[in-house]
Amino acid sequence: MNSSIGRISRTLRNTFIHIPGVGYSTERHLWESGAQTWEEFRQKHDSLSLRPSLAKTIVAALEDSEESLRNRDHAYFTRSLPTREYWRAYSDFKHETAYLDIETTGLDIESGGVTVVGLYDGHKTHSFVHGDNLDAFPAAVKKFKVLVTFNGARFDMPFLKAAFQGLEFDQIHIDLRYPLRRLGFVGGLKAIEKRVGIERSENTRGLNGWDAVRLWKAHERGESGALETLIEYNAEDVVNLETLIDLSYCTLKTIYLKHGFTSGDEWRDSALASMP
Repeated sequence: MNSSIGRISRTLRNTFIHIPGVGYSTERHLWESGAQTWEEFRQKHDSLSLRPSLAKTIVAALEDSEESLRNRDHAYFTRSLPTREYWRAYSDFKHETAYLDIETTGLDIESGGVTVVGLYDGHKTHSFVHGDNLDAFPAAVKKFKVLVTFNGARFDMPFLKAAFQGLEFDQIHIDLRYPLRRLGFVGGLKAIEKRVGIERSENTRGLNGWDAVRLWKAHERGESGALETLIEYNAEDVVNLETLIDLSYCTLKTIYLKHGFTSGDEWRDSALASMP
């Protein structure tokens, strides 16, 4: 499936929700009043029926926003954007994004451990394997400004923080489970992939998280090819995350435009009709 992100304009400069004092209703008011971008707000703010104090706050915040974007200061948007709106930063930081997925010995952080970490930079997949090069992961992940996972907030990040003492993630973390849910897609990663037409390789088709645990145990027993299959399975996970976020981003952005910048709470009912 080809990415269509290049055909959709970037979203951060349509965003006001990160500004103190601006909620979804105020953001909607700005959009519907013709201030759909930061530049349009600067041109029209005197005629937008805003409290002077709020208008002044927005003008100052937009100066900070522009400077932060110019300087590639992702941390500014990590701090100021609501977590559920992190997807809006994706296009502006796409070339500084990594797609991340881990495999473990089980679901329990207390008794389980990380076996493989996959990191895809949009061009190449990097695999970090326990007992080989896993210790190189913290330095590798620091290079990126955005991290994309599926269910990473509940699973991948807690496991990685437990595995690497002192590891912190300051990136804009887009957990795809939530944008996809807003588009009506529920269930696990493999089920969603199938629904949007993503095909797995013959070697990994039908495998799931429990198979990943089984493959690691087979590798520990010395079974030939088990580790290679596990790494291939993990690599497909991270590569497919790019396809899914491109699809999610473009759909959410398209629905924004189609419905006159509707708020996030209204996307769910109409999103599926826009999906390929």
